[in-house]
Amino acid sequence: MTTERTETVTRVDPSTTSGEREALEQWLDFHRVTLAQKCHGLDDAQLRTPSAPPSDLNLLGLVRHMAEVERGWFRRVLAGEEAPWIYSTEEDHDRDIHASDEDTYEEAHATWQGEIAHARTLAAAHGLDDIGVGKHRSGETFNLRWIYLHMIEEYARHNGHADLIRERIDGATGD
Repeated sequence: MTTERTETVTRVDPSTTSGEREALEQWLDFHRVTLAQKCHGLDDAQLRTPSAPPSDLNLLGLVRHMAEVERGWFRRVLAGEEAPWIYSTEEDHDRDIHASDEDTYEEAHATWQGEIAHARTLAAAHGLDDIGVGKHRSGETFNLRWIYLHMIEEYARHNGHADLIRERIDGATGD
């Protein structure tokens, strides 16, 4: 059964006069909501619609991917948590993108929102200059400022993908 999503998704423009941390958090939230808006009103089949051959990138996969990204940067790198992958496996590192017919937007959205909530809690306990206690797979450490900037870049890039996928599905465009 496919269900069209009709929940309201409200995006707030970032302030033009905020301080550094507030600006980073507002821009990150702006991009988080932008991805949710790109999925708004679509059913599961539409959310699985791939961008264009040979790519199999789709909106459901992007939501799942961003749940993994939130988890990786905030739980693993910032907080040093031993947080296993949610979707990815040794056999399929891109399993987050490769959603099956059994995978649902409801589950992916709830998981993504849970990771965002956890990320906010972890970030609130750190200053922008605080170095994460965990390490990236590259072996490097990062401060919270860098993580915020990277997350904004990650969402912005994928929101561009999402915009093109959404336009392919039903012609909807927008920022």
